[in-house]
Amino acid sequence: MAEKRNIFLVGPMGAGKSTIGRQIARQLHLEFYDSDSEIERRTGAEISWVFELEGEEGFRAREEKVIEELTENMGIVLATGGGSVMSKESRNRLSARGVVVYLKTPIEKQLARTQRDKRRPLIAEAEDPRKVLEELAQERDPLYEEIADITVQTDEQSAKFVVNDIIEQLESINGLG
Repeated sequence: MAEKRNIFLVGPMGAGKSTIGRQIARQLHLEFYDSDSEIERRTGAEISWVFELEGEEGFRAREEKVIEELTENMGIVLATGGGSVMSKESRNRLSARGVVVYLKTPIEKQLARTQRDKRRPLIAEAEDPRKVLEELAQERDPLYEEIADITVQTDEQSAKFVVNDIIEQLESINGLG
């Protein structure tokens, strides 16, 4: 790869951003980061605990700072948290500093992929996780679409297929790969 560009994955929880991101990074010989994992590393605590202690607002402030710092690097793949697009500053940084890939995933798939995951504070305690995911989608989907350079459906595809699809699209728009 002649030029090391950043690749930023956005999308809802359960879209496969971390799984897909790791594989893209491996194939393109880039460094992989996950903003949620980075927050956990820096705080020494799980995301759910940060949410409990600081609320969503405190978590989002940490997330915005992590995204600001990580997007200053070159040659990385970054899997962002589902709500990272709620910050205009983060959206601007992601758009300006790399190629944004939106992993679009239907609610059914999100539910299937997240139903046993107690580390997702927005749905872990929800009486109706489907309703929460639908509300989040209504609020966030337009923001994902606003900054996406590439949009990929992840619902019925294998991770390998999605990774190859993304890499092909990256090559066609930027000469990556």
